[in-house]
Amino acid sequence: MTNIETRNIAPVLSVQNLTTSFNVDGEWKPVVRNVSFSVAPGETVAIVGESGSGKSVTSLSIMRLLQEGTSRIEGKIMLDDRDLLSLPEHEMRKVRGNEVSMIFQEPMTSLNPLFTIGDQISEALLCHKPMSAAEARAETIRLLDKVRIPSAASRFDEYPHRFSGGMRQRVMIAMALASRPKLLIADEPTTALDVTVQGQILDLIKILQEEEGTSVLFITHDMGVVAEIADRTVVMYRGEQVETGATADIFHRGRHPYTRALLSAVPVLGSMQKYERPLRFPVVNNTTGQSDTPVEVPDTVVRDKPILEVRNLTKRFEIHSGLFGRLSGRVHAVENVSFDLFAGETLSLVGESGCGKSTTGRAIMRLIEPDSGSVTVEGRDLQALDKRQMREMRKSVQMIFQDPFASLNPRMTVGQAIAEPYLEHRMGTSKEAKEVVADMLRKVGLTPDMASRYPHEFSGGQRQRICIARALALQPKVIVADESVSALDVSIKAQVINLMLDLQHSLNLAFLFISHDMAVVERVSHRVAVMYLGEIVEIGPRAAVFGNPQHDYTKKLMAAVPVPDPDRRREKRMVASDELRSPIRPADYIATRREYREVSAGHLVAQ
Repeated sequence: MTNIETRNIAPVLSVQNLTTSFNVDGEWKPVVRNVSFSVAPGETVAIVGESGSGKSVTSLSIMRLLQEGTSRIEGKIMLDDRDLLSLPEHEMRKVRGNEVSMIFQEPMTSLNPLFTIGDQISEALLCHKPMSAAEARAETIRLLDKVRIPSAASRFDEYPHRFSGGMRQRVMIAMALASRPKLLIADEPTTALDVTVQGQILDLIKILQEEEGTSVLFITHDMGVVAEIADRTVVMYRGEQVETGATADIFHRGRHPYTRALLSAVPVLGSMQKYERPLRFPVVNNTTGQSDTPVEVPDTVVRDKPILEVRNLTKRFEIHSGLFGRLSGRVHAVENVSFDLFAGETLSLVGESGCGKSTTGRAIMRLIEPDSGSVTVEGRDLQALDKRQMREMRKSVQMIFQDPFASLNPRMTVGQAIAEPYLEHRMGTSKEAKEVVADMLRKVGLTPDMASRYPHEFSGGQRQRICIARALALQPKVIVADESVSALDVSIKAQVINLMLDLQHSLNLAFLFISHDMAVVERVSHRVAVMYLGEIVEIGPRAAVFGNPQHDYTKKLMAAVPVPDPDRRREKRMVASDELRSPIRPADYIATRREYREVSAGHLVAQ
């Protein structure tokens, strides 16, 4: 439904001059100011902006899920002809989950691990509808079928931990749709999902919307997702609504500098065809909302001898079952993986969750011990090193993890966290460590005075910079970056990646970049290796793999990437809904060795 079609229809939701404030040290501090928009029947409206822009607070204000006493909501929130802000709490409970439902970002925190998924969906039905337990069970199975969960009847009695991230998100959608709400609020429902699962969820929401006629308020920071799903878009920046309009107008004729900056920071698959080397992202200026011009990174790759050589790396996890713990099978997490990495080069390992890419990174670092194969750094076989030698070698190979908050000790200042590995490896005195900390903080775009602060005092992007500074303190030759930017907002992600590219150029670092984001991988890589079920199925120069993908799985990954083009919004890509096949094999299974054919120079594809 287009903006023109909805203009003369009474909206399902009308938000007028919404202002939400929080009580901070006895003073009311507004975090959302004078926001107004409406959602028509069957329409999808997207609220887009970075973390801290106020978009999630807006959705929680609509649902009245903010804590009373410490929050204050002003303005009007009209659902049909009722102002939700004037309803008593017992009336509001009848609205939540019945007339207005919400899908949250992380399904595992929204689903109760002690109850089966069938019971949790049935509970929503029994709360709001006059039906028996048997009728609720039958309706729940119908809903699970509707959201494309295979063998729905047999999975009614399974617990959340038995489902993958994508399937748990489908359960949340089924629960939200249980009472056939007029309005569905989806708060970042695809942010943490693999690209193929994200494509499935977006297609699913489109199909269900057409079938049920539900209105959708979609909250995200991903402009590619906005282009795929939204009729109209509200752009928020620092708690204010800076631009509103039809999605096509926002994309093609966006007027506010921040809107244009957000759009310019979106990596578009296929946009690197005219570039030979990695390309810096344009970065949003937080003061003006404008962005700079992207710059190609100078080539510093030294191809005479690999700095990291991985040969036939294999890691399997045993599964024991029965009373006596009999070996019943193995998870073939990494199977005969081989590649080289050169100084100054970025090799990206891509694939969905469960393909073995993170296990490969950890096995290279010997954070988990591989079963067989060899890892050689600067000519030294890591498997042959004892604990003391391996500890010394870790100065040359460092790792940046996905969640910087979990990687930093909350009781240590960031200065202490950065200095700790430097002092542990006896690379200098405490006085010299302070100078190194100051230098590292400057290198990652922070200031030396920040060394005395604690991790919770920094944003997600700043914490990731601190983790990079800590890794750099040991002057490594290789950095394994495991999903190091996947959870960051688009502009923060751009800043962190630009920092990594700049450091690579100035320090001649080699990056093993582990990611599931194909558009980012295309932007930053010299070479790309695609992993599926623990094996590399395609590897080669970035231009060759993206310009001429050969393996079916590589093509599937690329087809699932959201395209930031609102003219294609009504298209359903119909991404295959099958999940990644299980890597579990019987105990007596013998893996067959892969053969590769060379498509072009350095571009190999598994047979």
